[in-house]
Amino acid sequence: MAIMSLLGDFFSAQTVAPIEAVGKILDELFTSDEEMLQQETLKARMVAKQAQIQAEINKVQAAHRSAFVAGARPFLMWVCGFGFLFAFVINPILQWLWPDHGTPVLPLDVMMELTLGMLGLAGLRTVEKIKGVSK
Repeated sequence: MAIMSLLGDFFSAQTVAPIEAVGKILDELFTSDEEMLQQETLKARMVAKQAQIQAEINKVQAAHRSAFVAGARPFLMWVCGFGFLFAFVINPILQWLWPDHGTPVLPLDVMMELTLGMLGLAGLRTVEKIKGVSK
């Protein structure tokens, strides 16, 4: 009976609390393979949910009546469009009107590359529509 009393005193609440605290710290430091697999599964679900939400946002934007909202990826397309306008229309006219610069330099090599690329994409889209592959 004296041994039980001694063991009871040894494993009292004051002694168990630090042991549990050390155990919790060790558990947080080391992750098992099962826990890592659960975390990877959770991450994959979150990424899939994010993609689904973004697809819904894209549908809502595409259905909008304004070209500034429903236009092809609005910010990038508007910036590129204004850059194209400035580089190939406004800047050459300003160079021509400004007496110090002489004759305007038209960057036709870049303009033709962009134009032919866009025409190529439009041609591929036409082929898809003719074959009935696209909507």
